[in-house]
Amino acid sequence: MNRSSYLEQIQQVIARGDFKESWESLQSFDVPDWYKQAKFGIFIHWGLYSIPAFENEWYSRNMYIPGSKAYEHHIEVYGKHTEFGYKDFIPMFTANQFDAKEWATLFKASGARYIMPVAEHHDGFQMYKSDVSFYNAFHMGPGRDLLGEMKQAFEEKHLIFCASSHRAEHCFFMSHGRSFPSDIHKPLTRSDFYWPAEPEPDHHDLFASPPSIEFLEDWLIRTCEIVDLYQPKLIYFDWWIQHAAFKPYLRTFAAYYYNKGKEWGIPVAINYKFDAFMFGTAVPDVERGQFAELQPYYWQTDTAVAKNSWCYTEENVYKSSVDIIRDLIDIVSKNGNLLLNIGPKADGSIPVEDQRILLDIGDWLRRNGEAIYETIHWRISGEGPTTIMEGHFTDHEPKPYTSQDIRFTFKDTTLYAILLVYPQDGRVRITSLRIKSPHFAGIIQMISVLGFEDQVHWQQTPEALYIQSRPMSTLVPVVFKIQLN
Repeated sequence: MNRSSYLEQIQQVIARGDFKESWESLQSFDVPDWYKQAKFGIFIHWGLYSIPAFENEWYSRNMYIPGSKAYEHHIEVYGKHTEFGYKDFIPMFTANQFDAKEWATLFKASGARYIMPVAEHHDGFQMYKSDVSFYNAFHMGPGRDLLGEMKQAFEEKHLIFCASSHRAEHCFFMSHGRSFPSDIHKPLTRSDFYWPAEPEPDHHDLFASPPSIEFLEDWLIRTCEIVDLYQPKLIYFDWWIQHAAFKPYLRTFAAYYYNKGKEWGIPVAINYKFDAFMFGTAVPDVERGQFAELQPYYWQTDTAVAKNSWCYTEENVYKSSVDIIRDLIDIVSKNGNLLLNIGPKADGSIPVEDQRILLDIGDWLRRNGEAIYETIHWRISGEGPTTIMEGHFTDHEPKPYTSQDIRFTFKDTTLYAILLVYPQDGRVRITSLRIKSPHFAGIIQMISVLGFEDQVHWQQTPEALYIQSRPMSTLVPVVFKIQLN
C-alpha cells in the first residue's frame, strides 16, 4: 500500500463530503434508525488468543509479564519466550472448523439484528485480508479472509455487518517482553508484528507517553481500510483512543467514515467509551454495565456471556440466559442497545454453552420481540425496588429482581409492561399506571399477555393498575401488551 496516497485519498473524501474534521461538524451526526430499531447485537472475540484459551483475551500482553499466571502457564505449556513467542501461535490458528454460514444461522436464531466481529484486537493480528500488514488471516494462519466470509454469510441472512478495532492498545500491548529475554526486542519497524511495543503508560494519564505520529497514521490507515474493504454499518472502538494524541485522528476517521456512509447511501455509526469522542458525535458505550435511569441520548452496553473473559477459555464462568434477557429488557427500556459477546474456540466452532444462551434468548425474542424491536422508551423506564448499580464493569453479579420490578417500552399505540420476575399467582400491580398517575392519563383499551391466548382481568384504581393473569411458574420475563385508545 502507498501510505501517502491513501492518506491523501482520506482527505479527498472529507473535502468533498458534508462532514469535516471538527467536533462542531461531527455533531450533525444522527444515530441511524436501523440501529435504534435493532436493539440487540452480537460481539465476537476470536483470534490468536483463542489458541492458548487461558485466563482471557489479554494473553498476548500477560504472557510477557514475569510472575503473572499467563507467564507461568506459557512456560509450562509452550516453553521459554525466546523459543516460542506470541507470533508462534499464528501457524496454529487454522480455523479448520469455521463455517460462516453456520455462525449466521445461529446468530439469526438468537434474534440478534447486527453482528460485530473483532477485526483486529490488541495483539495486532488482523482477521481479514489487509494490504497494510502481512500479519493477517489471509496471508498467514488460516489463509482465509475470515471477515469477508462473515460479511457475506451474515448479509445473506439479513444480519447487519459491523466491525470493531482494538488496535489503539497495540502501541504498548507487547512491551513487557522487552524487560527479559524473549522474542520481542528492539529495534522494531512498522513491518514487525510486535511494533512498536512502547513502554506501557499510566492508563489514567491521557497526556503521558503519546503514541508516535507514525503509529497514529498507521492506526488511521488500518481503520479506514476496514471501512473501504467491508463497508461495516457500525464501527466499535475499544479504550485508549481517549488519549489526547488520538483526538485529531478520531475526528479525521469519523469525518471519513460518515462521509463514506453517505456515499454508500448507508447510515453508519461509531461506538466509543470513556469520552473518547465529543458528546453528540457518536454513540457512547458502557462496558459490562448499564445505567440506573432512562437516558435522553441513545447508548449501548457491551458485555459477554462469560463473566471472566471475552474470548473462549476452558475456565469460562457463564451468566444465565435469563439474567441476560433481563439486562436486555432493562437496557432497551432506558434508550439503549445490548451488544452481547461470545467467544468461539480457536478452530472456529462455537462452544455449546454460548450456543445454548443465544438460542434461549432467541426463543424468548420469538415470543416477545415486539416489545423490544422498533420500540422507543416511554416516559419512565420502569418501576420496582431493585436498584441498578451503574457504570462500567458493574454487571458481574445478577440483579436481585422481584415481581415488583417492571420495565416499559412503547410502540405506536401500545405500551409494553415487562415483568422481570413473574409472580406465580399471576397477580400484577403497576403503580405507574394508576388513576391520576403523573406518568399516565390515557385510556386503556385492552390488555393481553404475549405468547398466550388467555384473557386477563384488569382494574385501574387510584392505587395501581391491577392485572390478574394465568397462575404459572416461569423463570423468564413476561410481557403485558397494553393497547391504548
